Amino acid sequence: MFIIVLNQNNIVNDGGNNKLVYKFPSSINLTDKYIAVSSVSMFYSWNNIDAIYANNTLSYTWTALSTTTTYYITIPDGIYEISELNSYFQYVMIQNLTYWVNSSGQYVYPWEISVNPTRYAVQINTYLVPTAANATIAGFTLPVGQSWPTIAQNPVITIPSAFNIIVGYGAGFVSNANVNDAYTPSSASASTNYESKNAAGTLSYLSSTSPQVQPNSNILFNLSGINNPYTQPSGIIYSLNPSVSSGEIISEKPPNFMWNKFINGTYNEIRLTLLGTDLRPIKINDPNMTILLTIRDQNEGFLMNK
Repeated sequence: MFIIVLNQNNIVNDGGNNKLVYKFPSSINLTDKYIAVSSVSMFYSWNNIDAIYANNTLSYTWTALSTTTTYYITIPDGIYEISELNSYFQYVMIQNLTYWVNSSGQYVYPWEISVNPTRYAVQINTYLVPTAANATIAGFTLPVGQSWPTIAQNPVITIPSAFNIIVGYGAGFVSNANVNDAYTPSSASASTNYESKNAAGTLSYLSSTSPQVQPNSNILFNLSGINNPYTQPSGIIYSLNPSVSSGEIISEKPPNFMWNKFINGTYNEIRLTLLGTDLRPIKINDPNMTILLTIRDQNEGFLMNK
């Protein structure tokens, strides 16, 4: 058996850190040779929100007097949990002056998202934005330059395609603007979302499908020179499933080698491409990685990885 070591020196620099090339010292005949992944060490550093996935936008409304403005949020590329997304949305609402301060000096935001673990869902809450008269009675104040609506209403949250997968809502979901309105979703996909109301004017929604906060929950290893008729792409030889938190190092040593036969022939190099679950090359932020591949002859035994 022979070991091939792939690390950041083998990365083809295309900005994604997802293509590694190993050049043999000289041409080598790989007829009747098999290859398997024997160990992987790399950081969990691929984004779940990224412009390349087009899953980084959504919008909400705010009504000042009788004028309704739609604010579009573009989420910076990164690795987010739902709580971190909510914190970023609050930051944006502060920048847009779409919040108020209660009598205790606390910031109040017109909407939020959170995890509802009991329902295995992401919950969206929108809060009734009061009129100036009611706000004065409650002791609420707005930031300078902002106005209350002339008619109390909830902000409207719109979730476009791609981001909807992250939070588990139908593409094009649109929330209601008024707690007193009958529930008439603006799109058919929204009709599957549960809505509840309370006396304070809060509207709550639950995701209709399981949220995929990390759409690329595993990485597929696609190797050149392999032709497996049972997979697509035909060069997939391994699936890496991280069991650590984002930013931590993944150290994996499969208990058994999963052997894949090379197409008979002479090779100058082999290429390993890291794919997401959508079978497209996935962008890896941290190039620091070490991947060991083991090559064996046909007449050698199928040994366990010890």
